[in-house]
Amino acid sequence: MRFAAIGDSFTEGVGDEHADGSVRGWADHVAAGLAEAAGHPISYANLAVRGRLLGEIVTDQLDVALALRPAPTVLTLNGGGNDMLRPRTDLAHLADLTAGVVARCAEAGVRLVLISGADPSGGIPLGRVVRRRGEALTASIAELAAAHDVAFVDAFHDTELHRPGYWSPDRLHLGAPGHRRVAGLVLAAILDGATDGDTGPAPPDPPRSTRAELAYYREHVLPWVGRRARGISSGDTASAKHPDWVPVVPGVAARCT
Repeated sequence: MRFAAIGDSFTEGVGDEHADGSVRGWADHVAAGLAEAAGHPISYANLAVRGRLLGEIVTDQLDVALALRPAPTVLTLNGGGNDMLRPRTDLAHLADLTAGVVARCAEAGVRLVLISGADPSGGIPLGRVVRRRGEALTASIAELAAAHDVAFVDAFHDTELHRPGYWSPDRLHLGAPGHRRVAGLVLAAILDGATDGDTGPAPPDPPRSTRAELAYYREHVLPWVGRRARGISSGDTASAKHPDWVPVVPGVAARCT
């Protein structure tokens, strides 16, 4: 088993941080789960970088993933979340980009798993716009996956993930419980239902108050707006955390340096 993941902050693991600030995320949990299921070490690469648009993911990251030697046996793709936060988004183009990944993976003999990001719209400004775009993109990706017999994990419509307790304080990225839940969904898809995807008890939902809302806008929304106004992305200086194969052994978290 050689598992590679491409995407943006969702796949990199932002929101699920270690004590030293490095990120973990659902893909790391999936790598650990695959090693447990196999009963022996597997190889893992994570090429995702926060802030990346889908066009960058399906060119730069996909090229690197398919050039890995040995080649991946399983590749996961999620993207489009950052595109949907832009003022104008061509959803048909995003679907076409994803279709290109399906074709390239089929040609390379790599098993592809398509993943829709979780729906953040219930807690962020302009949530209605994000939900409308997310619904349309998720529907097109689901249709594409069905047409080509590709596994599809629909985290966008996972009702449990709509609860605030699964999200990080910025409400745009999943927190540690959310990443664990997504990992369960992805493992079930890769292992053809051989795991029930149990992620433990549901986290409590944080209280919402006027003071909490003001703090949220001050600490997260306004800085994000400021970065966008200056053309700055959180991923401008970031790089992939596992650009080449790293071993993941059963019983050991997929945290390698």
